[in-house]
Amino acid sequence: MLCWGYWSLGQPGISTNLQGIVAEPQVCGFISDRSVKEVACGGNHSVFLLEDGEVYTCGLNTKGQLGHEREGNKPEQIGALADQHIIHVACGESHSLALSDRGQLFSWGAGSDGQLGLMTTEDSVAVPRLIQKLNQQTILQVSCGNWHCLALAADGQFFTWGKNSHGQLGLGKEFPSQASPQRVRSLEGIPLAQVAAGGAHSFALSLSGAVFGWGMNNAGQLGLSDEKDRESPCHVKLLRTQKVVYISCGEEHTAVLTKSGGVFTFGAGSCGQLGHDSMNDEVNPRRVLELMGSEVTQIACGRQHTLAFVPSSGLIYAFGCGARGQLGTGHTCNVKCPSPVKGYWAAHSGQLTARADRFKYHIVKQIFSGGDQTFVLCSKYENSSPAVDFRTLNQAHYTSLINDETIAVWRQKLSEHNNANTINGVVQILSSAACWNGSFLEKKIDEHFKTSPKIPGIDLNSTRVLFEKLMSSQHSMILEQILNSFESCLIPQLSSSPPDVEAMRIYLILPEFPLLQDSKYYITLTIPLAMAILRLDTNPSKVLDNWWSQVCPKYFMKLVNLYKGAVLYLLRGRKTFLIPVLFNNYITAALKLLEKLYKVNLKVKHVEYDTFYIPEISNLVDIQEDYLMWFLHQAGMKARPSIIQDTVTLCSYPFIFDAQAKTKMLQTDAELQMQVAVNGANLQNVFMLLTLEPLLARSPFLVLHVRRNNLVGDALRELSIHSDIDLKKPLKVIFDGEEAVDAGGVTKEFFLLLLKELLNPIYGMFTYYQDSNLLWFSDTCFVEHNWFHLIGITCGLAIYNSTVVDLHFPLALYKKLLNVKPGLEDLKELSPTEGRSLQELLDYPGEDVEETFCLNFTICRESYGVIEQKKLIPGGDKVTVCKDNRQEFVDAYVNYVFQLSVHEWYTAFSSGFLKVCGGKVLELFQPSELRAMMVGNSNYNWEELEETAIYKGDYSATHPTVKLFWETFHEFPLEKKKKFLLFLTGSDRIPIYGMASLQIVIQSTASGEEYLPVAHTCYNLLDLPKYSSKEILSARLTQALDNYEGFSLA
Repeated sequence: MLCWGYWSLGQPGISTNLQGIVAEPQVCGFISDRSVKEVACGGNHSVFLLEDGEVYTCGLNTKGQLGHEREGNKPEQIGALADQHIIHVACGESHSLALSDRGQLFSWGAGSDGQLGLMTTEDSVAVPRLIQKLNQQTILQVSCGNWHCLALAADGQFFTWGKNSHGQLGLGKEFPSQASPQRVRSLEGIPLAQVAAGGAHSFALSLSGAVFGWGMNNAGQLGLSDEKDRESPCHVKLLRTQKVVYISCGEEHTAVLTKSGGVFTFGAGSCGQLGHDSMNDEVNPRRVLELMGSEVTQIACGRQHTLAFVPSSGLIYAFGCGARGQLGTGHTCNVKCPSPVKGYWAAHSGQLTARADRFKYHIVKQIFSGGDQTFVLCSKYENSSPAVDFRTLNQAHYTSLINDETIAVWRQKLSEHNNANTINGVVQILSSAACWNGSFLEKKIDEHFKTSPKIPGIDLNSTRVLFEKLMSSQHSMILEQILNSFESCLIPQLSSSPPDVEAMRIYLILPEFPLLQDSKYYITLTIPLAMAILRLDTNPSKVLDNWWSQVCPKYFMKLVNLYKGAVLYLLRGRKTFLIPVLFNNYITAALKLLEKLYKVNLKVKHVEYDTFYIPEISNLVDIQEDYLMWFLHQAGMKARPSIIQDTVTLCSYPFIFDAQAKTKMLQTDAELQMQVAVNGANLQNVFMLLTLEPLLARSPFLVLHVRRNNLVGDALRELSIHSDIDLKKPLKVIFDGEEAVDAGGVTKEFFLLLLKELLNPIYGMFTYYQDSNLLWFSDTCFVEHNWFHLIGITCGLAIYNSTVVDLHFPLALYKKLLNVKPGLEDLKELSPTEGRSLQELLDYPGEDVEETFCLNFTICRESYGVIEQKKLIPGGDKVTVCKDNRQEFVDAYVNYVFQLSVHEWYTAFSSGFLKVCGGKVLELFQPSELRAMMVGNSNYNWEELEETAIYKGDYSATHPTVKLFWETFHEFPLEKKKKFLLFLTGSDRIPIYGMASLQIVIQSTASGEEYLPVAHTCYNLLDLPKYSSKEILSARLTQALDNYEGFSLA
């Protein structure tokens, strides 16, 4: 071991001048036959830790800082620590600490500021004492400032004690100096890699390179861009992206080492200790340029000097104060730039030219510095070993991680010593958010160093793998401890204001724990986790949203399904909750968590919107009653507070309702509005509707008298004389001269006939797109606006009267009704050829867009056989489409088709539709759901069609002809089955309530088997002759389908 610097008293076997100065490296005679592991330097004393765990000290002993009562002019062993195996030592100005292999911490020396942590302020303690307050902790790492101490425990807890004159304890303004270790809660949850103390300032470093500083900042030693002291840890944001892996503190300056081997310094620079070729202070971290190009692996700070070791050359560089020889350059002057320490140094891997040289060269293993002293552990060339690399973390020194190795150790311990101490040790780690947060770092290309509000920096796949392993029976004891730790400690103690994004990884990790999916633990694990997430303050809550946006869809889907399952579990077990408020709290938490996920999904589209649906709700909750409660709550209803107050209404979370449930809500809303209007009820009286039997008494019907030969004119007349509220009454249609009873069939026929007439191409109201079989508003037409208004009303009435109509409009219409702007994908649906052409324009890779496509900002439209050119923007015929403006062209093109060209006609249509269907409930629908409600959907279940069929006449489900019919039908291809639906019901789509709601009727006839089946479309009724064979039945039915014209609207 070599050393240099200042020794006023106590020389470890070296020669000094009269002033006690050693200006260049000398061999320490003290260790000739000893193996030193570590050296710590105080103000005027030194502590030597040997490989065998023995501790020696020398130097000034005025405060008992040597731990023995002998003279300090040479290193002497501390007898009081002889029974302990010490693994780490640290020194303050006049006090010392020693850490044993059992995680126990001992202190001695000056204690007037509480820096010994012994709950006393004794002026001096000459014999090492155990710090009792930390006895329940396994301490891994300690660091001393002049008069304060820092300690990091295995479970990530961080403790400070001693003088707090500048806030160096990080406990906040209100705390004076502390005589016993205090937990620094402001860093909880962050997996810490290192703690470091300067004169009166402190630092903590996370596993992912986040640097936090606090305490004295008179020279900018905290790197926070100013010179104000800090009483609590503050994030040094300028270092966040530098991949910091190690920190060393001087009295008023700081040096940090990055993973790439770079060195940044900041703080006091009056002696050149920052290495920036100046004597100026630096309030911001600044890279030491002189060391760029050299890969530094070790740094160490003394009081006012700094050292850096470069293994490729074997050289140690020093800069800063040299008045006491502490730079080892052979001089006692200050140095502003990194300068090599004097001596014969060689790299461990280097080749020496002459064999004789090998005996005089030193190979550095590790450097230590403190006060005005420096020590170097080194060896001769013949028996050298690689130098310690401070960039490589020693897992024994930082926050414990939970991984396969740890699990294996715990499993062995629990099997051998299943006692309270062993269990407590395991639980301590498992209950620590910090331990979990550091356990699954994404180390591929150092991804975890990029941790930010947008990047979590963890590998969720490794999380999943570990949890899956723990589910095996061989780990049952560990699993039990994890479960207990999560339930009783970890989740309940999660902070609403995490100190850093690294403390938030736990919110991504916990949902991977398989037992959260088990309904047995919904109340103790799943719901409390939701509550913890919902407690998060605004900023951390946004961070979690960002992270959810980045996860894979599979993870996101699992999270959604987890809380959907919790909602269902709670609804099914509602009656078992003895305390209603508990049920309300639990289900509100699950629903609000789903709502949070839903809002994230709106932005990133991880899953389809219907993933959030909980179809079972319709069978578990009275949707009409729930909607009424929601309606009253929205209206500020004050009556009967005992019923309304604290009642959870699922209608507040409409994203969980499927289309069928939303349709019920829409109908309930219509009936409610009808009741309010018809009965003249005010909001206070509306509440009485809850007690009515039936729940909502129906008002009179909306009755329309029409003639078949003047259907459109009569419909316009009849609808014009009714008020808006009348339109929301149940519809009854009476055809002039026909039977007045309408059980639904006449109404259905009315819709089919009226819409067929209104959409007749001869009126030119709509353009038929042959390649998509869809209709859209014509650019020009000559009918009155009220025709479009009537179509809108008719479509609205069809929805309110649960009638499926065969309308061939694109999804764009339903988007517009819900205030969703149509896009290029909608044009592709309406006009595939145009859509593909525009997509080709956008995707074209070349620069010659103008020459290739020859387009300008116009669109050509046909109007009654004449092609007209329309400008998409003012002067569009003079604006050429190029690579830079092609997106604008496509947007303008789509906007013209769906907005500008049809504004007049669409406005009339939508005003009619919204007159019937407008309101808040409509806003709950997705465009595809609104389309399904109007024209049905294609969720076919042909078996259900058979199961719900009704038979009349001689027929029953077991009749031979009926059996032949269903055998034949099920053998039909899909398109032919859809054609049968169109033949029988007037539409090839099914109602939103599903196949069962069709309930077709098959009745026998007296006609012979030479006759074709006949469909009564308005009643879903099929007249089926008694065919004698499957072949005849199939031929006749096929012939009937082929001859069917029906009410086709396109």
